Amino acid sequence: MSLSASADNIVGENQNINDGGNMCLELALEGERLCKAGDCRAGVAFFQAAIRAGTDDLRTLSAIFSQLGNAYFYLGDYNKAMQYHSHDLTLARTMGDKLGEAKSSGNLGNTLKVMGKFDEAMICCKRHLEISRELNDKLSEGRALYNLGNVYHAKGKHIGRVGQQDPGEFPEDVKACLLQAVQYYEENLALMRELNDTAAQGRACGNLGNTYYLLGDFKQAIKYHQERLKIAREFGDKAAERRANSNLGNSHIFLGEFETAAEHYKRTLVLAQELGDRAVEAQAYYSLGNTYTLLRDYPTAIDYHIRHLIIAQQLMDRVGEGRACWSLGNAHSAMGNHEKALYFATKHLEISKELGDPLGQATAQMNVSDLRKALGLPAGELSPDSEQLVASFTHPSPGLRRYRLTPDAKGKTPAPSSLTMNNANTASETKLDHCDDEDSFFDLLSRFQSERMDDQRCSLALPADNKENTAPVVNSATLNNAGEAQDDLLDLIVGMQSKRMDEQRVALPHLPGLCPPQSSAPDEGFLEMLMRCQGARLEDQRSSLPEEPTAPASAGTTVPDEDFFSLIMRLQSGRMEDQRATVPTTLK
Repeated sequence: MSLSASADNIVGENQNINDGGNMCLELALEGERLCKAGDCRAGVAFFQAAIRAGTDDLRTLSAIFSQLGNAYFYLGDYNKAMQYHSHDLTLARTMGDKLGEAKSSGNLGNTLKVMGKFDEAMICCKRHLEISRELNDKLSEGRALYNLGNVYHAKGKHIGRVGQQDPGEFPEDVKACLLQAVQYYEENLALMRELNDTAAQGRACGNLGNTYYLLGDFKQAIKYHQERLKIAREFGDKAAERRANSNLGNSHIFLGEFETAAEHYKRTLVLAQELGDRAVEAQAYYSLGNTYTLLRDYPTAIDYHIRHLIIAQQLMDRVGEGRACWSLGNAHSAMGNHEKALYFATKHLEISKELGDPLGQATAQMNVSDLRKALGLPAGELSPDSEQLVASFTHPSPGLRRYRLTPDAKGKTPAPSSLTMNNANTASETKLDHCDDEDSFFDLLSRFQSERMDDQRCSLALPADNKENTAPVVNSATLNNAGEAQDDLLDLIVGMQSKRMDEQRVALPHLPGLCPPQSSAPDEGFLEMLMRCQGARLEDQRSSLPEEPTAPASAGTTVPDEDFFSLIMRLQSGRMEDQRATVPTTLK
């Protein structure tokens, strides 16, 4: 029997015996326990059962909505996460709970950011910051600053990816977003230093390093990533240490410091092996292979690329397999091993056709043609599609740039000019540490951005006549003793005002799980459970992004977030004909 069915049975068997509020709390506490144990699906089932049991206590219901929204976020169901965080925001405003409104606004902002709705996310996160400062809650203020930095960072990176510009060469609107992210991250870092929160300082440093990387300030990026690395080692956080080393390697690559970059990638490899992460291990092989290609140590480069290829095939990562074949073809061509280079170039062409990758297909087709000529073989006939691809590659349109694919024999390293936007060297360390450089976060962003429906938008504004009336409804029965004393007069006034409440309030009766108020006072058991529920309110309804579940190995990508495909093509550009091996006069 499923846990969801079990939860339903609990409600059915006890609904006539137990008070609805008691049952609601018991189910919610079990749901919370399961979520903290990592079983969010089972936790959701119990939270939903708690809502079906119902309660008339708005604070209890608010806590359930908050936890349920976070649970759905963990599970990747962002539409439902947004729905329940919106319910939580409505209840917080109705109760006049400013801190609850701040936290629910932060949760809602984080969810909207992942869905690619950056402007709406900014509104929510700025409201979180405003209320936190009003309440002088430094911890909540720090979270709001961090979340705002993440939103501006994600928006800038998303816009930058569309045009495929290099770090430091983005349009002004992208730079403006990134500079705004830097401002919020630096404010967060200063506040975390004031609060002596070293772990939060590490996250801020990682994000600052990533943002400066995008802005093209690689020395500043290295400064912050080194501080991130120091803090990660202090806490024994190998995953964060691995990310910091990877980011440091990427930054040193752009400065032309290939030997230093290789040392960081080697450390990344060791940590990936210790963590048992095969996909990240393959990414480290890929980065090392291309770094040694830049160092013109082709035998070592080939060894790393073969290791990358093996893992890519094991994990069924066709994109990674194609990149490995492309890299192996280049390395063998540089060594004059044209037969082997032709084999890998042909494999790259096959995979590019399978994946529908026009740039990869055109690149592979040119390599195949050139290698066949070098071997004295017939060039072979091209299909009309291939001819069109090669033509567009040779005479590119404004949106498609030409790349040369062989190493620069003279060792020149031109300034960055055409690197495709990297995917997660700049990813924020959220995911409850969201991870400095994990591209899955932005893959999710792109998917949800493409499915953006108007009817899924979150309406953040309350009706105009609602804003001043947030006092709880008082039962009109309190009018019976009006006139006995001044306190009774106050009850009378409140009772008279309550007649207009239904018209002035947010439509609370439509919220799931809300039951009509009970005339009798709750017993001590009810209050005790309420205190337990409120005391364990999912880490006080933290608005940090939950960590996403680890993807299965078969779904792992073996191409690192700093995509060396475009980087190597740029660094290897120029003087192609001078770099080619002499065509042999005789074939063996």
